[in-house]
Amino acid sequence: MRLYEKHNYPGKLIVVEGVDGSGKSTQLNLLRNWLESKGHSVVFTEWNSSKLISKTIKQAKRANSLIPVTFSILHATDFADRLENIIIPALKAGLFVLADRYCFTAFARDVARGVDKEWVRNLYGFSIRPDGAFYFQVPVEISLQRIANSRVPGFYEAGMDIGFSSDPKESFQIFQSMIISEYDKMIAEYQLHAVQATRPIHEQQMLFREMAAQVLDISSK
Repeated sequence: MRLYEKHNYPGKLIVVEGVDGSGKSTQLNLLRNWLESKGHSVVFTEWNSSKLISKTIKQAKRANSLIPVTFSILHATDFADRLENIIIPALKAGLFVLADRYCFTAFARDVARGVDKEWVRNLYGFSIRPDGAFYFQVPVEISLQRIANSRVPGFYEAGMDIGFSSDPKESFQIFQSMIISEYDKMIAEYQLHAVQATRPIHEQQMLFREMAAQVLDISSK
């Protein structure tokens, strides 16, 4: 499986993972801006953004019609398209690739939804190993608080398709706690860099920048 072997492309791949509200997207965008300000060529990609399939996924989500296995297959299709048409070509060109979520998102979310662990890993067996995978750890209570400041958790985000609770916030806490448990198990399995994500944004960024710079083999100054 390619995920356990170092890739031989000249570029570097950094991915961020974590539950919704962990701050990972904010931190990755700040890192992207900093790298570009230093003159580095950066390619950015995010979960569920393939032009091939993302529209289909969004339509199915709006209809609340996805069962866990279908959910997994659609996202794997999205990921495969972006890997082959965005990520790998950029790595071959020697660029820095920043990915907001990677296959580890599926390993956490799909298993939390009851999909077989080995089946999901085999489904994503085509994935290449990132040069650095950063897991932003945050207690589920803080995650919910950050999200609640701006919106109500979405139907699938809260895991309401599984039937944990009819209350979105309660369902969110149950579902995201299960996702956190899966992420925690992957730290050793996939050598994820665990980042305590409860610091102020600027302080968090300086720490993340330093860790990412080591992976990218550049100066953090």
